[in-house]
Amino acid sequence: MNTLAPLFRHSVGFDRFDDWLESVLRADQSNGYPPYDIIREQDGTYRVVMAVAGFGRDELDITVQENLLRITGKPRDNAPDDTRTWLHRGIARRAFERSFRLADHVQVEGARFEDGLLVVALTRVVPESAKPRRVPIQGAGNTVDGGGGE
Repeated sequence: MNTLAPLFRHSVGFDRFDDWLESVLRADQSNGYPPYDIIREQDGTYRVVMAVAGFGRDELDITVQENLLRITGKPRDNAPDDTRTWLHRGIARRAFERSFRLADHVQVEGARFEDGLLVVALTRVVPESAKPRRVPIQGAGNTVDGGGGE
């Protein structure tokens, strides 16, 4: 993407940025199913809340690999029930896969399933090595200008 060249003039180490941008710009093929919220709390924690009505816990799967959170739902293959006639079938029970790219140092803490909502808890944990630190400035001798003196 040559149009982003000015952004890279003053940055170092953003080799994956173009991959991330491409994935964001790709059309979302899931048609908004299932609906979800992303919530950021004040203490630096996050929650992904997904409406998965009609699914059981055993039909949902959550995986994390290389900063990618993937949530999939596969409904049980129910055989046709001859004793039941559907008059209206409005609860979607189709298979889905949703992926969320996680920022560096964001960890998945756990998940819970309650009242048809899947809640995935995330926390941003910045390691000591990534926190700002002072860099001492070394000088030669006791002179202010750093020169050798006469």
